[in-house]
Amino acid sequence: MKKFLKVLGLVLLIALLVVIYINYPRLNIVSGYSAKNMSTSVFMAGRSFEFTDDTDNNFSPVDIAKDKIDTDKKTASASVYGFVERTAMFRDGVGSVLLIDDEDVTKPYLKPNRNFVNVELPYPYGHLEPKDSVFANVDYNALEIAIDSAFSGEKQTRAVLVLYKNHLIAERYADDFDENSIILGWSMTKSITSTVYGVLQSQGKLSVNDKAQVASWQNDERKNITLNDLLHMNSGLEWVEDYNTISDVTRMLFMEKDMAKVQEDKTLKFKPNTHWNYSSGTSNLLSGLLKGYFGSQQEYLDFWYTDFIDKIGMHSMVVETDLEGNYVGSSYAWATPRDWAKFGLLYLHRGNWNGTQIFDETWVDYITTPTETSDGQYGGHFWLNAGGVYPDAPKDLFSANGYQGQRVFIIPSKELVIVRMGLSEEPVFNFNEFLREVIGAVN
Repeated sequence: MKKFLKVLGLVLLIALLVVIYINYPRLNIVSGYSAKNMSTSVFMAGRSFEFTDDTDNNFSPVDIAKDKIDTDKKTASASVYGFVERTAMFRDGVGSVLLIDDEDVTKPYLKPNRNFVNVELPYPYGHLEPKDSVFANVDYNALEIAIDSAFSGEKQTRAVLVLYKNHLIAERYADDFDENSIILGWSMTKSITSTVYGVLQSQGKLSVNDKAQVASWQNDERKNITLNDLLHMNSGLEWVEDYNTISDVTRMLFMEKDMAKVQEDKTLKFKPNTHWNYSSGTSNLLSGLLKGYFGSQQEYLDFWYTDFIDKIGMHSMVVETDLEGNYVGSSYAWATPRDWAKFGLLYLHRGNWNGTQIFDETWVDYITTPTETSDGQYGGHFWLNAGGVYPDAPKDLFSANGYQGQRVFIIPSKELVIVRMGLSEEPVFNFNEFLREVIGAVN
């Protein structure tokens, strides 16, 4: 009997090792996701290990990873059944990064210079508390019911904010969150990256019609790809955006040192401006290309804040960098919901921030022009309602969208900015219904 049990145990061990071997790349990404998210959540967002483990990292297949943290080194490590351990390290000013191979954790890194100037005005234009405002045309009871619904059941909503005519008319947070909690915007970061291009174009430092300056493209058809093609996600470059398997995007986010280079190395699959294909790789390529417009890495890091983010008082925002110092322009911007709402307000007012023009107002026309072949749903790194994705919302609605239902909705015709942040997407969270109820309460 003992011999049988030993043989059985050996067979099971071999079977386990075979499963791990076959799934190693996928498990590498699972442990990488878990470690990266744990590191930033604990060391930058200030959440507890237990809270992050029970919430943000508690979904399949990430929940099979086991995490541990080292508070002295500011690292988080995760493994799957004791195998495939990955480690993420927190760096002040630029967030957490997954370590690749034998990365030297003592290597110095640059971080952006920030200018935290408090403006003595009520929110949203200053750091003081928002004014109590009452509008005769707002049905506050209906608005309250709409927000109740947004937080109900399994929707896992963490924050809802509504700005109307520059006033905060609704704000609610889930337990353990408040106006000081920073939340990851995921792909809303793409709209942040796009805005940096808008600022630079408004300053006369680039044109979106310029050819993308990529040295490795100059001897093939890729040399004709423009910044406009990249911003509208119709460059024609090969890319697979699938988070449910080993794909271009998961390899890039969890296995690459230089995220800007991943899309650069892809071949041309379609003629530019003929095929829309959503690509996080394109956003990180755009982030990397921005370095060419500055004299140094430090200037590149600073500009995002000095000429845009801190200029409108989004002081909570941190855009994380990869190991090569590229801002991860596809995915890794964190900010409080109030600061995400400021971002929406900047676009509602066509680049004007309380009298200061951050970017030319024509930039809003540019990013809301639908990409050809996108069926009216995508513009210049912003999502659009031109094709009626939300049938009960105005067609002029546009938005920054992120994984797990992060949204900043801008509705010019209604003078509204609506922010929703949480851990659920469609169909668990019905965005059309949410928009219909909130907009209906304001009419």
